[in-house]
Amino acid sequence: MAVFHKDKIRNIALIGHGGEGKTSLLEAMLYKTKAIDRLGKVDDGNSVSDYDQEEISRKMSISLSMAYVLYKDYKFNILDCPGFFDFEGEMVAALAVADAAILVTGATGSVPVGAEKALEYCAEKNIPVFVWVNGVNKENSSFDATLQAYRDKYGAKVIAVELPIMQGNTLTGYVDVLSGTAADVNGNAIAVPASLQGKFAEEDGILMEAVAEASEDLMEKFFGGEEISAEEKKAGLRLRFAAGEVYPVIAGVAVDKQPALTALFDHIVDLFPAPGESVKHGYTAGDKHADMEIDESGKFAAQVFKTIVDPFIGKLLMFKVMRGKVSTGDVVLNVEADETEKISAMSIMRGKKQESVDVMYAGDIGAFAKLNYTTTNNTLCDPSDVVRFDPIDFPKPVISFAVSSADKGSEDKVFAGLNKMLDEDNTFTLEKNAETNEMIISGMGEMQLDIICKKVKNKFNATAVLKEPRIAYRETIKKCVEAEGKHKKQSGGAGQFGQCSVRFEPGAADGIFEFVDAVVGGAIPRQYIPAVEKGLREAAPKGILADYPVINLKCTVFDGKSHPVDSKEIAFITAAKLAFQDGCSKANPVFLEPIMHIDITVPDSYMGDIMGDLSKRRGRILGTDSVNGKTVVSAEAPQSELAKYATDLRSMTQGRGKFSTTFERYEEVPASQAQKIIEDYKKRMAAAQ
Repeated sequence: MAVFHKDKIRNIALIGHGGEGKTSLLEAMLYKTKAIDRLGKVDDGNSVSDYDQEEISRKMSISLSMAYVLYKDYKFNILDCPGFFDFEGEMVAALAVADAAILVTGATGSVPVGAEKALEYCAEKNIPVFVWVNGVNKENSSFDATLQAYRDKYGAKVIAVELPIMQGNTLTGYVDVLSGTAADVNGNAIAVPASLQGKFAEEDGILMEAVAEASEDLMEKFFGGEEISAEEKKAGLRLRFAAGEVYPVIAGVAVDKQPALTALFDHIVDLFPAPGESVKHGYTAGDKHADMEIDESGKFAAQVFKTIVDPFIGKLLMFKVMRGKVSTGDVVLNVEADETEKISAMSIMRGKKQESVDVMYAGDIGAFAKLNYTTTNNTLCDPSDVVRFDPIDFPKPVISFAVSSADKGSEDKVFAGLNKMLDEDNTFTLEKNAETNEMIISGMGEMQLDIICKKVKNKFNATAVLKEPRIAYRETIKKCVEAEGKHKKQSGGAGQFGQCSVRFEPGAADGIFEFVDAVVGGAIPRQYIPAVEKGLREAAPKGILADYPVINLKCTVFDGKSHPVDSKEIAFITAAKLAFQDGCSKANPVFLEPIMHIDITVPDSYMGDIMGDLSKRRGRILGTDSVNGKTVVSAEAPQSELAKYATDLRSMTQGRGKFSTTFERYEEVPASQAQKIIEDYKKRMAAAQ
């Protein structure tokens, strides 16, 4: 395998809505460059980049995958990203190392939601985007209508650099707006069709205006009426594209006996930025923070952006070399783990196939195997020049389920498998809820979590089951009562005796539990007062109505009795628990539920639906704000009403809405809800017997 330097490398992420043809485009690129001799299809389950068992069965991309394409003397590292919203983290990982993106969109005359979200993210991160309109050969497809739809939404940024030449539903060639020439699908020169002369003149004018803004010289030529050459147009467009200021658009066909990619490869060579020309990579060295220059002359530094877990070969770590070079046999430092690693195996990837290489230079992307301490978001560098790259900011989980094993006794196997999957996907978490004693798995959506469980089954032969998690309710009392607890046990020999009178009332000093000793006259000997407190503290975590902790409870022991022989610590502990049960049950006990603060970001057109839905969820609107052209609704709602809000919000807004929640406080549960909590408790107790 030839060695590639940064000027001859293009790192490109394929992004867009699910099902628009990203994987098919990569397949066509591999086929056109003779990297593969047979054109695979997503529907047939034989494409290069969709190789996981779940991807094949579902006929969709689930994980980020990579394949390199060789064209002329260039190497294109193509990162194929899933389009479904649950796998947004895979796109985020790819765009953290890509130097540009190709947005794949269907010729449907509309802008899909996934395209909107991808473009929004790229604009935020200043990532150049090239738009490839796929499927212009389909019935009722329209390149012109699609181009106009993107212009309606993104204005003058959208620049057509090619116009498709159609005969019915067949793409036969294209007009290159940059050069004013035309070619058939095989690249042979043809005349510009008369039917496209007017459209070409119109698009050439739009292109010229965009190009003129690249420099003062071009601006002077444009306003002076001087001719701007094809090379000057290309250079000006390259500058504006690399700066993320324009979206060049072309058309093609990915799925066909002979895919038509027009001049896509040449556009990648001519227009796409080399590593370091567009996207910047922030890093910290000592107390200094800066952007790294992609430079071969410095000492080695790389960032791991994706981990693939394989039960046979272990972890495969995808990385981008940011500085210097790396060779097999090198010893490097994992900055986060503060451990050294020896590079014993290094490869470049084409789907699941790995090709061993001995050296890689700054700007290139590859994969390490057989590293002990390294995972996603780790920095690897030369131990003599330590740097730490800014971590990739993965989206936070928005939906949670309780996870358990389908087979009793196999819990350890399930959780071990899930823990290994944590390396592969940074957008889900696994942790134990200490209050409900459930293992909670959280992620971006129901499909993602279901697929993670399926992967655990496929890779580790362990079956996980998901169910809605229990809510961590609390109990409290609403009035002051006094109760007596008496424990007397006589069974031959030494007996047990303890009696205490306790006042229970709301209003603990710390909001949780307060114990007050108000015994006078030695009614309870001093050595047994701590036993009374211990009994009350042991009783409080298991409530009166169900098994939820009692909070905001003030307990004052004010009287009692003892026996000179039979009184023992255990007797007063038991007496205190009896007093707790008797007193709290008479003190008007109620449930408290966690109230969450929720910020929902949606386009204005969905405000009515959001407000109405929050009302149904017993929510309270606190206010609204406008941020980046969208409305942010601040509200409060019970946690129990938000269990599947991620799914419901996606449905209400067609995927355009997002939200975040934080715990706010506890509030009393309405009487109508309290009975449901008690019924749930009874069912759990019955199932446990």
